[in-house]
Amino acid sequence: MKTYLALILNDIRLAFRQRVVIFFNYLMPMGFFLIFATAFHAEQGGAILQTVTMVSVIGILGNGLFGAGMRAVQERETNILRRYKVAPISPMPLLVASTITGLVVYMPYVAFMFTLAHFKYGMAVPPNLATVFCFIMLGLVAVRSIGLIIASTVNSMQESAIIVQIVYMSMLFLSGSTFPTSMFPDWLLTVTQFIPATHIVTGLQGILMRQETLAANWQSVLALALTASIGLLLCVKLFRWEKEEKMKPAAKLWILAVLVPFVALGAWQTKTRENMTKTKILGREMQRSRTVLIRNARIITGSGRLIENGGILLKAGKIEAIYESNTPEPDAVHAVGVEAAGKTVMPGLIDMHVHLGGSGGLMTDMKDYDVEKAMQRELAAYLYSGVTAVRSLGDLLDMALKVRHTVNSSERLGAELFTDGPLFTAEGGHGTEYFRALPAPVRKQMDAQMVRIPKSAADAKAMVDALKVAGVDGIKAVMESGAGGNHYDRMDPAILAAIGAAAKANGLRLAVHTGDVRDVEDAIAAGASSIEHGSFRQRIPDADFALMAKNGIVYDPTLSVGEALPQFAAGNLELLGRSLVQQTAPPKLLAATTKGINAPETLQSRKRLGEFPVDWAIAKDNLLRAYKAGVTLVAGTDAGNMLVFHGPTVQHELQLWAEAGIPPLVAIQAATWNSAKLLGAEGRLGSIEVGREASLLVVDGNPLADIHALEAISFVVFKGERLVRSELFDQD
Repeated sequence: MKTYLALILNDIRLAFRQRVVIFFNYLMPMGFFLIFATAFHAEQGGAILQTVTMVSVIGILGNGLFGAGMRAVQERETNILRRYKVAPISPMPLLVASTITGLVVYMPYVAFMFTLAHFKYGMAVPPNLATVFCFIMLGLVAVRSIGLIIASTVNSMQESAIIVQIVYMSMLFLSGSTFPTSMFPDWLLTVTQFIPATHIVTGLQGILMRQETLAANWQSVLALALTASIGLLLCVKLFRWEKEEKMKPAAKLWILAVLVPFVALGAWQTKTRENMTKTKILGREMQRSRTVLIRNARIITGSGRLIENGGILLKAGKIEAIYESNTPEPDAVHAVGVEAAGKTVMPGLIDMHVHLGGSGGLMTDMKDYDVEKAMQRELAAYLYSGVTAVRSLGDLLDMALKVRHTVNSSERLGAELFTDGPLFTAEGGHGTEYFRALPAPVRKQMDAQMVRIPKSAADAKAMVDALKVAGVDGIKAVMESGAGGNHYDRMDPAILAAIGAAAKANGLRLAVHTGDVRDVEDAIAAGASSIEHGSFRQRIPDADFALMAKNGIVYDPTLSVGEALPQFAAGNLELLGRSLVQQTAPPKLLAATTKGINAPETLQSRKRLGEFPVDWAIAKDNLLRAYKAGVTLVAGTDAGNMLVFHGPTVQHELQLWAEAGIPPLVAIQAATWNSAKLLGAEGRLGSIEVGREASLLVVDGNPLADIHALEAISFVVFKGERLVRSELFDQD
């Protein structure tokens, strides 16, 4: 032990006498720190975490590769090691002393950097500071092992410099320590998984940003520990005391041996893509951590309040402060300033009735239709349109849950998805003939995934219980009995009541599709959370609306689909001409719909839809009387049906509401705050209040004076990130 201690003290003393040690452990990292802090505007929120991560890893690489690798070669070449050989001592104390010296030299800089980041740039002291320091030290020991292996296998300072530079530059530029890897294409991101420094960067980001533990990063921790151990053992085996002792060129393959844990880890990550997914999510969270100040805007809070001229401070993805007057200058709150004079800010809109995977148009080649990609693109289209959350009613269960995870985890950008799973209907009920009319390849994907047909109350309860376990957000049932030329078997009200009871017992909301007054009354009796569509053909009695208001049952009139289906039946494609539809709908879909509207195979569908009765006066009157009766309103569109396109249709829905006599402020509240409450997400969505998620729609003009201004989108903020909307459709 005395030998180890003496060598460590001597090594530390010699290290601090060398300029190269001071440069790579203090001056160079500090230079990078100041450059990155300035370039990333580290004072503006979470950018300081990115700066600290990147500079920490740069320091680890410099300490490990230059401080260990090149210094060890220098000591051998200048015959310093020969003096120890005659002592005599084994290589192990020298290698241990070198490793501990690296820690003693570098960790004070880390402590200083964290202190500077806290006091100068406002970085909060990590609650898991011990975990942060432990991970940095583990990374340092692993990289020093790589540096020492390089030193053990080269025969000169020139060879050492070349190999160290190659390894250093590769890790520096491909690990995320200089360029965020979240901006890399997938193929390059895959390559980075084989680089040790990548896992140090990703692990440190997760520990700093999410307060992750070492256990949460066990794969990276294990690979680093194995590299450190293998490197130390190989260094003992390959240790040389004198420069005259030469290694064969093949000995340099030992450098690859020490990287075996990361080769294995990279291969595993290539298969699972877990770390690549985490990299993308962390990159997005970093963007959302910025501090932004929106100034001089009209603010519709969503909960019924209007601020004519104010400001909103966004920090770490949430609303930090709201200013009703005297909005500060951006520099005073260390924020990026966004001038919004003449603009209106409101919560992101919510479409409460969509069918993801239904295109809204005519698809000429269903064989190649990729449902998952279609759903992902549709959620991107919603976000492009300022719709930051949607409720999908009647989904491909497994696919919807998969897409929900992908988007809600921020792996991909898209509106937050709430899925009410497959729809409950009767045998031969509304929806079943549509699914069975699809081409065989698509029907095979959709059939059992989209429909539940309970035979009894007990059957209904078992199905609801199973869907709760699967992870749905709610339940949808169909009572529509049809009219005109559409004849459907109607669900037994007793089964609907059983579905309602089971949904309530499982803490799930129940949405009920209705077509006439009888359907509405059965839905009310079954304890529905929301009535979908109401009726387009019968006047709903005032007593029913009074009962809905009393029982807290929400009304979702979906006027958009009531307008669109008759237009499609008539061959009228006017709805395709809306600017936001042209921007968001796939060009091939628009072209196919325009071309195929009069095709023979389309005419039969148009004829059937032409028999669907819509009395526009009744539909609008039902909505207006529901509002006057005090029924809570939400805005859904039934997007996915013909000519009801995913993305911008909720704006058009609110235009139809205004035509029906609903005040614009009430309509906007229905599409924000009321919808968030029905989703059970009012604690974070649907209103502009301190502490809520910073998901905002900013439009030019005043939608309270002209509801059409909702389509004049200036920009969209999603969870604190100001989106580059043009890039939403280019995420693959």
